[in-house]
Amino acid sequence: MDYIKPAEVIKNMVQTGAAKAALPVKHLLIRGFLSGALLAFSTSLAIGVSLQSVPPVGALVFPVGFVIIVLLGLELVTGSFALVPVAGFHERIPATRVLANLSWVFLANLLGSLAYAGLLWISLSMSGQVAPGALEDKIVAIAQAKTTAYSAHGAAGMLTVFTKAMLCNWMVCLGVVMAMTSTSTMGKIAAAWLPVFIFFAQGYEHAVVNMFVIPAGMMFGAKVSMADWWIWNQIPVTLGNFVGGLLFTGLALYATYGPAKAATKEKTVASEALPLAEEWLPENR
Repeated sequence: MDYIKPAEVIKNMVQTGAAKAALPVKHLLIRGFLSGALLAFSTSLAIGVSLQSVPPVGALVFPVGFVIIVLLGLELVTGSFALVPVAGFHERIPATRVLANLSWVFLANLLGSLAYAGLLWISLSMSGQVAPGALEDKIVAIAQAKTTAYSAHGAAGMLTVFTKAMLCNWMVCLGVVMAMTSTSTMGKIAAAWLPVFIFFAQGYEHAVVNMFVIPAGMMFGAKVSMADWWIWNQIPVTLGNFVGGLLFTGLALYATYGPAKAATKEKTVASEALPLAEEWLPENR
């Protein structure tokens, strides 16, 4: 009986978004770095498993990194796209704080992803002394499919990558929110797992995953330039992730289940006063 009703989930979304935006830069960098690296771990795991079995198995194992991020309360910019702006719309935090939070987490996720990509390159290639194997070849193929394959189609390719990014983060942000519907660890794992499996199994575009797989592919010899990476994937995917996560998950759920602003402020004041009140309880005096 650990089900949490949607209205309560949205209240938690607003409070969580405000709490995330209030985190000092140090914590944003640490948690964001770990999130980028963990998601990169699950990506390489999913690719490796998919080489040995049917493709959907890769999608089954991929959410492990996302689940770890959710359970440990780490920072993933694509998940924050649905939470932090909603808190801003609810007049809990200024727009400047929203932008600063998302920017710092984006940078931290990028650094974590690049760190794991470099470590993976060292471990698989013996620091460039060993010829690429099946896993490396697969990463190279994915990096090229996510960049030059889109650029070959011009405007249609750009529209496609943006749309795939919207569809992806619709599911990823749904995973973040669904994890709030349970108070048990197993319930959170199951709820977060399902939407993430959907996006990976269908090949949608995730900004933080691509922070790892594209530069990793470049390290292993993919014919992809920095311009290819950023112009044909990272920038449009980040924008598409933002639009999809905020519009289809954050704002959509907030619009139908969101609490009244007055009620939220009233609850915030009450929660802040509670510790003071508890100090005057007989057992605490």
